[in-house]
Amino acid sequence: MKMLRNFDRITMVRSMLVHLGYFSRTQMRFTLMMIGAGWGIMREATRLTTWRRTVRIEFWTSLHQAVGGGILSTLVTAALTGFGIVAQTVYWLGFAGMAQMTGSILSTVLVREIAPVLVGVILLGRSGMLMLTELGTLTTGGQMRAMTGMGIDPFISFLVPRSLALTISGFTLGVIFSVTALLVGYAVCRVEDAITMPIWAFLDQVVSSVKPIDYFVIPAKFVFSGYAVGVCSCLSGMDVTTEDDLSSMMPRGFARGMLSIMAINVVFSVCFDG
Repeated sequence: MKMLRNFDRITMVRSMLVHLGYFSRTQMRFTLMMIGAGWGIMREATRLTTWRRTVRIEFWTSLHQAVGGGILSTLVTAALTGFGIVAQTVYWLGFAGMAQMTGSILSTVLVREIAPVLVGVILLGRSGMLMLTELGTLTTGGQMRAMTGMGIDPFISFLVPRSLALTISGFTLGVIFSVTALLVGYAVCRVEDAITMPIWAFLDQVVSSVKPIDYFVIPAKFVFSGYAVGVCSCLSGMDVTTEDDLSSMMPRGFARGMLSIMAINVVFSVCFDG
């Protein structure tokens, strides 16, 4: 009788663990897929056999589309940010008699916190959604399965080159965004006579206010935001079923991309604060 009770308890505990594991796995499924795919991409990228001609062509095509297609959006967004944030920051700090804090606030708020998020959103909207649509259409149409049957690995052919292309694009567009926002903000302040120092002194004030750790954090945010957008968009497109269509794929992919961008920036801000 005692053994029967112990057996019932063990069965109940096992059942609870099974349900807990099933719940955790279903809720964390895509996150675990992203972690595994992210590690796999970095590992495959170091192998020379990965970079066959078709993979190189896909990489350069994706890089050209991401940087060339996103540079205009980046410039416009940076100009609006420079007008709305940089100019107002310089004006009101000067009005309050705290002009010496201009460089510190701009380097912390604009370059470190705002720029990586906006660049990630631009990459997600301009390139990530395009990749999601292309790969989702191939998956639902059966072409992805046909390529796998012919010996073509979709992970090597699509995920690796496109994710790495968005990684480089994130850093490139991030630098362009930061410089453009500062220049436009300075120009607006100069026209409004809110600032009298030359452009080089203004940029030196901002650069000298950057903390040593930020020389790692800021580029890392740009790089990993682009990397997360690439991995998330490609995986979302390859993870669809035959029942999915554009109306269900795109909102889900956009939400996942936004969450990945915010998660990357929050993690770096919290772990390397100060």
